[in-house]
Amino acid sequence: MTKHTHIHPPAEKKALQIRLRKIAGQIAAIERMVGEDCDCPDVLTQVVSVRKALKSFAEVVIHQHTHECIAAASDAKEGQRKLRELLTVLERYVE
Repeated sequence: MTKHTHIHPPAEKKALQIRLRKIAGQIAAIERMVGEDCDCPDVLTQVVSVRKALKSFAEVVIHQHTHECIAAASDAKEGQRKLRELLTVLERYVE
């Protein structure tokens, strides 16, 4: 993990945490559905919902990182380093 010096504003951090708690709740619901032998299409519908929620979460983090971390870099060299890091992660993200 890369050392990170950017501090996220409390409201931004809280919004991300709320999203993650909702996703965790969705995953817990899927686990219950499996335990209760729910129909596979119903389980898969919930899996799709979680995937979409995670995608949306990732898009918010990417947007925030691009606008707040890269754009606010202390100098061009630092901005380029942060951009390279993001591109490396995004290459894995789109696999």
